[in-house]
Amino acid sequence: MRLFCFPYAGGAASVFRDWPDGLPTDVEVCPVQLPGRGTRLMEPPFYQLLLLVEALSEALQPLLDRPFALFGHSLGSLVSFELARQLRRSYQVCPSRLFVSAGHAPQIPKRGRAIHILPQREFAEELRRLNGTPDELLDCHELMAIALPSLRADFALYESYGYLPEPPLDCPISSFGGLSDLSVTRNDLEAWREQSSMSFSIRMFPGNHFFLKAIQPLLLRTISDELR
Repeated sequence: MRLFCFPYAGGAASVFRDWPDGLPTDVEVCPVQLPGRGTRLMEPPFYQLLLLVEALSEALQPLLDRPFALFGHSLGSLVSFELARQLRRSYQVCPSRLFVSAGHAPQIPKRGRAIHILPQREFAEELRRLNGTPDELLDCHELMAIALPSLRADFALYESYGYLPEPPLDCPISSFGGLSDLSVTRNDLEAWREQSSMSFSIRMFPGNHFFLKAIQPLLLRTISDELR
């Protein structure tokens, strides 16, 4: 089983670097590094989600020779969902399971204002309020200058996204949320049920929007159980 993992906005593949230690040895963790960050820092990032998933689908196709699952946190949940639909359209394949974490169902209208177009200072203030970007990065002008294009691109992926109805996916969906997450409610997570023609489960964990860091061992045990 291959488990392809997609991080939250501003995150990189390194978010999942410890995951192999907490999952069964027959699960190959495959963190996906998007352009514009980490080892792909010099590549231009994507600003439109459907263009991104088309590129991902083509790149991952050679790795779909064995059962696979998709995991995405926050923005990553939307990426993994649209990737599953793109893989169905292009190759008539479907993941064994889709894990969506801290992301509301795609058919729910977006809330809040668009921030990816804000001037740098206001954009940084919004990032600080969302509490997902380290203060060390936000307080360093040199580092922010490097990270800004990919950060803006990630928020553009979400803020420019428009949901188009398609038949539900032919795979189970597991939805995870944080009990103290003020931006994604249990109802937002329950709405993922509409996107699967098979089984659906929801699990709430202690913590806020970024609970995956604080309760990683518990999260990985849950994923292991779901994959079985």
